[in-house]
Amino acid sequence: MLAICLAMLETEEDQRRFTRLFEAHEKKIYAVVLRILGDPDRAEDAAQQTWLKLVQSWERVSALPWGEVEGYVVTVAKNCALDILRAERRTVAFPEDWDPPAQETHQEEYDYLVSLIRSLPENYRRILELKCVEEQTNREIARRLGINESTVAIRVMRGRVQLRERLEKEGYTYDAV
Repeated sequence: MLAICLAMLETEEDQRRFTRLFEAHEKKIYAVVLRILGDPDRAEDAAQQTWLKLVQSWERVSALPWGEVEGYVVTVAKNCALDILRAERRTVAFPEDWDPPAQETHQEEYDYLVSLIRSLPENYRRILELKCVEEQTNREIARRLGINESTVAIRVMRGRVQLRERLEKEGYTYDAV
């Protein structure tokens, strides 16, 4: 990781200062993110993200007095670990035994549509479950998944196209999906 970060710095002086920072705080950063995440693999990811963020904001970091650097570094590490936790919460899939709310009429067609949605690739499946099954708006879906509303709209459109194609292959006709 250190070699990657050093390659991102322009001057030898910056490289020396970053190496000093790395050697002084490497174990502290890992300990902080491990305590938050509780898993060595995820902690390693968070530590790497921390070092990348520090090198990306090197002008700010290098301008800090040495006595204040540790607090800054620890804050960046905590934020990276918390970002990983947030991302995991947003992308938790429905369990396989999840039973979507049932429609009162056309139950068989509804069940078939739900099974088609579940068979889609994950990035379309999750969004269409929220859109078609839970009847959430694009804005609600975007907030829930932590993505842009325009990304939701595009994935809804593409997911519907995939559903339409699958239905057409099986001989179904449609007015709108």
